[in-house]
Amino acid sequence: MDKLFIPIQGCLLEVVREQYTDFYRDKERWRYLKKLDTKNSLLSLDGFTDSEGKPLDFIADEAADIAETVVNAVMVDRLKAALPLLSDSEQELIQAIFFDGLSEREVGARFGITQSVVNKRKARILRKLRKIIEN
Repeated sequence: MDKLFIPIQGCLLEVVREQYTDFYRDKERWRYLKKLDTKNSLLSLDGFTDSEGKPLDFIADEAADIAETVVNAVMVDRLKAALPLLSDSEQELIQAIFFDGLSEREVGARFGITQSVVNKRKARILRKLRKIIEN
């Protein structure tokens, strides 16, 4: 009962109390740091290497069409200008689905309506926005 062990390369190694305490303190510290990294969305440099540990090359996408990028930016600006033209309830629905990331079912529960009603309202609002943007 007084013997202490730590796992090393798949085997249990008998250690003194000080080694045992240090091992589990370090293990807990690494777990805590990993939790912080995940919470703060930090990236590891390991993600930028291949399976052999060689760094990956990052090359700009030459297939990106600048004209398409500009058109998308203009459409986003038009969309931002069109949103205030919606009623408050329409804005709330669009906010919940597209900006808050809620599912149609969650939005329905929030507003006390069914998912199918949310889907129909969303489609109607998107048609309305499309007409506003295209004019």
